[in-house]
Amino acid sequence: MSFVVTVIITFIGCFLTGWFIRFFWRLFGLYTIVQEGTANVYVLFGKVLGVIAEPGLHSPLLRFGPAALVVNLFGKCSVVDLRLDQEYLRSQPVNSEEGAPMGVGIWFEMAINDPVAFLFKNADPRGSLRANVSNAAVRCLSNMPLGTMLGDRHTMSQAVRLEVSAKSEEWGYRSGSVYVRKVHFRDAEMMRQIEGKVVNRLRQVTSSIQQDGTNQVNIIRTTAERTAAVEFAKAAALRPQIVGEALREVGNDEEISRALFDILELQRLYDSGCELTLVPAGFELATQMMATAPVPVRTPAR
Repeated sequence: MSFVVTVIITFIGCFLTGWFIRFFWRLFGLYTIVQEGTANVYVLFGKVLGVIAEPGLHSPLLRFGPAALVVNLFGKCSVVDLRLDQEYLRSQPVNSEEGAPMGVGIWFEMAINDPVAFLFKNADPRGSLRANVSNAAVRCLSNMPLGTMLGDRHTMSQAVRLEVSAKSEEWGYRSGSVYVRKVHFRDAEMMRQIEGKVVNRLRQVTSSIQQDGTNQVNIIRTTAERTAAVEFAKAAALRPQIVGEALREVGNDEEISRALFDILELQRLYDSGCELTLVPAGFELATQMMATAPVPVRTPAR
């Protein structure tokens, strides 16, 4: 039991001893660790001793000399983030060449390339860069034709980026990509007027398309009716010829002709609705008596 307690106490003692040793080494500048994408700026009595921007394990004592022993006691070590950052400015006011009030949304990247200038040359370098981008957008994009502002964003982005780069370098910033992402109208009344014009134009185009379709349908219908009338007229003109040729072929055979005309006569008698009296052959007297008999008068029904 005493062995286990001894081991635990020894482990805790070694841990605390190592922690205190590392703490005092860092306090007196014997070593420091620089993280990836950061830079350590050492300032003593208002003077910059140096900058360590390479990631890894470093010794300020070997870099800056004896002053590194007291820089953490009487000075300051500022850790500056060097990673790429980005920001978006919404609806920056500009005017087109035609006088239309427009809003421009600008997305831009920036990174710190000079930690000393970033810390001491400007109290608010990020805000100054934001204002610089906004002013550059107004200077470069104002009085541009409306068609260019709505369609050619690549040229607009390049113009703003060239205007911003010269100023941002003075404050320790390195500007990256600048891109105009959105161009819109700021005047609500103008937007309603443009919307009304677009709606009216769409109605005109729709009406024109409908009228053109109706005209095309009428043309097709008229053409079809004319073609049908021509074909029916041709058929009506050919019908007598066809019937005549058929009757001529029938007339060439006497038996067929006689049978045809008998059938036609019977058909006409059947269609007339008259009363027929059939008399057998050889009864001529009955035929004569029926012919001389008076015809009864029929009284119409009331």
